[in-house]
Amino acid sequence: MTINEAQDEVIEEFSDLTDWMDRYQLLIDLGNEQQPLDDKYKTESNLIDGCQSRVWLQADYEGGRITFSAESDALIVKGIIALLIRVLSGHTPDEILSADLYFIDRIGLKEHLSPTRSNGLLAMIKQMRVYALAFKAKEEA
Repeated sequence: MTINEAQDEVIEEFSDLTDWMDRYQLLIDLGNEQQPLDDKYKTESNLIDGCQSRVWLQADYEGGRITFSAESDALIVKGIIALLIRVLSGHTPDEILSADLYFIDRIGLKEHLSPTRSNGLLAMIKQMRVYALAFKAKEEA
C-alpha cells in the first residue's frame, strides 16, 4: 500500500465520525491497538524532543524500508503516533521524505489539537523524516 493509499484509508475512517469526541475516541482506540514498544527502546535517545508527553520512537531499516514503532504515555498522542506509523512505516526513505501528509489536515487533526500537541505532532513527523534522511545517507555512503 502506498503512503497516499494509507492516508486515504485514514481519511475514510475518520469521515464517518462528525463529532470530535468520537474522533478522539478513535484515536485512543488506535493507540491502544498498537503493539507496546519493547522496554529496551524506551531510552533517552529515542525520546522525541518537542513533545509535551513522553514519546519514544524506534526506527529499524531492513531491505531498503523503514519500520517504525513507538509508544507514548498519553492516550491521544499514542493514537496520533499510531496513525503516523500506519501511514509511513514500511516505506523507503525517499517515499517518506517526499510524502505530503495531507491526511492531517483532511481529518481536521491540526485544528483540534492544543498548541502543545500540535507542536508534538510536528516533532514526531520531523523525527520520522530525520530517521529517513539518516538511513538514506547511510545507504548512499
